[in-house]
Amino acid sequence: MTTTATGPFEVKLNPEAPSAPASAAGLGRMSLDKQFHGDLEARSQGEMLAFRSPVEGSAGYVAMETVTGRLHGREGSFTLQHSSTMRRGAPVQSISVVPDSGTGELTGLEGRMTIIIEGGKHSYRFEYSLPEPR
Repeated sequence: MTTTATGPFEVKLNPEAPSAPASAAGLGRMSLDKQFHGDLEARSQGEMLAFRSPVEGSAGYVAMETVTGRLHGREGSFTLQHSSTMRRGAPVQSISVVPDSGTGELTGLEGRMTIIIEGGKHSYRFEYSLPEPR
C-alpha cells in the first residue's frame, strides 16, 4: 500500500570546492543541509553536483542525501538519490529512495519524492511504501 507524506522543508546549500576534473568540466559542488517538517520530521545531509547551461533556465543536478528522523511516527534513516534537469524552466525530477537504505523502523522503505517550490518556499510530496511493523 502506498502512503503519501507532505510538508515544508528548509534547505541550506553551501558551496564546496569541486575536484579538479569537475571544475574543468564546469560542474559546481554543494553540500546540503535540510530540515523536514510535517509527516516527515527529519534532518538530512548530503552533496550535490550541478551544471548550469548558458541557455537561460537549463541546468541539471545529481545529489545523494541521507535523511534521519521520523516518517509518520516511524523512526530511522534512508538515503535519497536525485537526478533532475530543467529545460528552459521546465523541471523533470527523479528523486527516489536508494534500495535497502532504510534503517530502524524504516527498513524496507521504497518511494519517490517530489520537491515543490512556490513563492520561494520549499515543500515535499513523498509517495512511499513500508512493510507492516513487526
